[in-house]
Amino acid sequence: MAVPALAHLRFPVALSRGRRYPEPPHPYRNDFQRDRDRVVHARAFRRLEDKTQVFAPGYSDHFRNRLTHTIEVAQIARTAAAALGLDEDLTEALALAHDIGHPPFGHAGEEELDRQMRRFGDGFDHNLHALHIVEEFEQRYAMFPGLNLTFEMREGIVKHSRDLVPGASAELDGYLPHLRPPLEAQLIDLADEIAYDTADLDDGHSAGLFEAEELAAHVGEFGEVREAIEMRYPGAPERIRFLECVRSLVNSLAGSLIEGTFATARNTADVEAVRAAPSRLACFTGSGRQTVRELKAFLHERVYAAPALVEERAHTTAAIAGLFDFLMRHPERLPAGYRERTRQAPLHRAVCDYIAGMTDGFFRRTFTSIATNTPPPQSR
Repeated sequence: MAVPALAHLRFPVALSRGRRYPEPPHPYRNDFQRDRDRVVHARAFRRLEDKTQVFAPGYSDHFRNRLTHTIEVAQIARTAAAALGLDEDLTEALALAHDIGHPPFGHAGEEELDRQMRRFGDGFDHNLHALHIVEEFEQRYAMFPGLNLTFEMREGIVKHSRDLVPGASAELDGYLPHLRPPLEAQLIDLADEIAYDTADLDDGHSAGLFEAEELAAHVGEFGEVREAIEMRYPGAPERIRFLECVRSLVNSLAGSLIEGTFATARNTADVEAVRAAPSRLACFTGSGRQTVRELKAFLHERVYAAPALVEERAHTTAAIAGLFDFLMRHPERLPAGYRERTRQAPLHRAVCDYIAGMTDGFFRRTFTSIATNTPPPQSR
């Protein structure tokens, strides 16, 4: 159905709080367009190509990696923003940046790094690491460190998937922890859910982890869609019919996000009222939330808990723990830039940042060099 726009809630680029280091305006790109382009040209963005989404590269050349997943999130988020009349450039930029802080080996890698950091009373969070990337670790410009993104981009990076707690982090207290982020940022986490739930169905089915009949029995909307697709395309190959079902789910969930957000936000006065709202306004409709719950339950049982994936995660987390411990005992094996960082930060933080920035492939090469006592690979 057609959904009236929420143009009055579109975040105006002219009202941006600006960049940490002032820059002259660009002749034909606004600030959010420049943010988007800076993310795309960042090394951290390119490294997503060799970072696990769910399936390691050995399964298939066709399965998602962290970069292709990010592109899918950006497509869904931009579509929702356009339908609602929100700022498409800010939405797309945030979607493209939402995973740049992920370490190697997906969520298992993040959990293991956090486990290692907790030994030192610290922690690891990929959103906070992404903020460090765009503010410090990326070095591309002569005039400033990092990418010098707008305040709204940096705020959205740390708040797109959760609200902040005032006083919980001195580093994040400058990002309006008592307020909600703009509606554009609120779309990202839900677009992310649509992208990974449906993509993991596609990849999991292609990997032979379940049959369409099993999914239909557990996810009501998929069962309804499958029945319609079977009647419409009875002669199509089974795999093609399955993909038609997944495509219908993407469309349905994107529509649910658009309709749910419109219904919740339509009476909100303006951008400042979005910020002051007691809870987030971006949401699915009730039926969309039900479908997402059923999808997640099925994926956890039939895909994420598959023995081959569990075994792979066990190997990679053990390797991360091993490399972390080795570098804590042999800090001389850190690249020069990370050794220099220990002058201002504890060693465990430098080790964590080094590992978090690795691709899967670079991690494996580094780990092998240590195991075989050979020279380490060239630093990133």
